Amino acid sequence: MTVSVKNTSDEELMEKGELLPIVEDFYTIQGEGYHTGKAAYFIRIGGCDVGCSWCDSKVSWNPDVHPLVSTNDVIKRASEYPAKAVVVTGGEPLMYNLDYLCRGLKDKDIQTFIETSGSHPFSGEWDWVCLSPKKQSPPLEEFYSKADELKVIIMNEEDLQWAEENAEKVNHDCLLYLQPEWSHFKTIIPVLVDYVKQHPKWLISLQSHKFMRIP
Repeated sequence: MTVSVKNTSDEELMEKGELLPIVEDFYTIQGEGYHTGKAAYFIRIGGCDVGCSWCDSKVSWNPDVHPLVSTNDVIKRASEYPAKAVVVTGGEPLMYNLDYLCRGLKDKDIQTFIETSGSHPFSGEWDWVCLSPKKQSPPLEEFYSKADELKVIIMNEEDLQWAEENAEKVNHDCLLYLQPEWSHFKTIIPVLVDYVKQHPKWLISLQSHKFMRIP
């Protein structure tokens, strides 16, 4: 998937990471995984070629419907909030070169976290890498050694085998999370509770922001 650009100048700026198709950027509380409950600035980048059927951000899939925004402007907005932490998500954010974004955030002493499927080459400098692997577009091998957190979305019991396959590949210090797919929460959460009791290397991640009704 590529972004349609109006001119060569925009294309060059995108390649450098100085322009990005931004779906939204906002200040909120992290709702999932290891950093649950912490304040952070979220940057959602448009474009995804993974295409999970249960995705709750399908609006982000087509990058062409989202404006190309100056990365410097996004960095400036992020720096205006008290929590010096940014979560970059999508879509699949690593469809783009994120070196420029990370350098700008680091220059302002902002921690950088990313949520990625790992299906595109790595870029950027990250304090925390959350790898959320998808069966239809598995992670590149380089991501398993980089992941601080493995977060596998579980829709049915068969997904647990996929989770274990990925857990075997990550480094020893990587935290392991199983997260119930939201639309199947009531049916799958009892399965996850039983599974984690039997396999305590895993933790359960809940989408707490949905319970709190915040972005």
